[in-house]
Amino acid sequence: MTSSRDGGAPANKTILVVDDEPKIIEAVSSFLESKGFSVLSAESGNQALEIFGRENISLVILDLMLPDVSGEEVCRRLRGRSRTPIIMLTAKAGESSLLAGLGLGADDYITKPFSIKELYARIDAVLRRTEDDLLPLLARNSFNNGDLVVDFEQNMFKKQQTVLALTPSETRILAALIKYPGKVFSRAELIDVALGEDFDGYDRAIDSHVKNLRQKIEDDPKEPKYVLTIHGFGYKFGSEAR
Repeated sequence: MTSSRDGGAPANKTILVVDDEPKIIEAVSSFLESKGFSVLSAESGNQALEIFGRENISLVILDLMLPDVSGEEVCRRLRGRSRTPIIMLTAKAGESSLLAGLGLGADDYITKPFSIKELYARIDAVLRRTEDDLLPLLARNSFNNGDLVVDFEQNMFKKQQTVLALTPSETRILAALIKYPGKVFSRAELIDVALGEDFDGYDRAIDSHVKNLRQKIEDDPKEPKYVLTIHGFGYKFGSEAR
């Protein structure tokens, strides 16, 4: 389903709602359309992947419990080819479920039952923090003789000439660390700078994002040379551009 946008509505923003409960799709879609978004919907994982492959999607709302391909698998496949923000929906609650969802590359997580207004606040926060300017002084940075190349202007990230698929949250964490070299960020500061003040989750969510980032940019994630842990304080970037 789609909707036309009135003046002042979010320009060129299409949200894909993936859920096998028609009532949830109808309620979420109707509300988002009233806010000016275009909305596409899918009731299965395969349908969601097919739509995502042919449409310009700005954000995905993804239920974990789907009748064919699981939401977790859909998230993995989307993250393998795109940095489009993903908000997961699930009936499971608790910190372990949150961290598992973030570990798959989701940007936020909301449990059922939820209020439409709360979901909208999460959508607004995720879209704002993926669009806000958080670029280092140099748009293109090369570290350790080209081992890691970070080009924020083109959204291009390479490790030993291999292109990386960073999530929006990972990109913003890396941008914040590189923009302020030598600064030690506490978890709370990284949440504020990279995830946004509207983020409503556990401090350990940052640890999950950092772990995922290290898996992509470090030679040995257990002995990092780029994203360093300063025990008792937080994280800092450990290399100089060259």
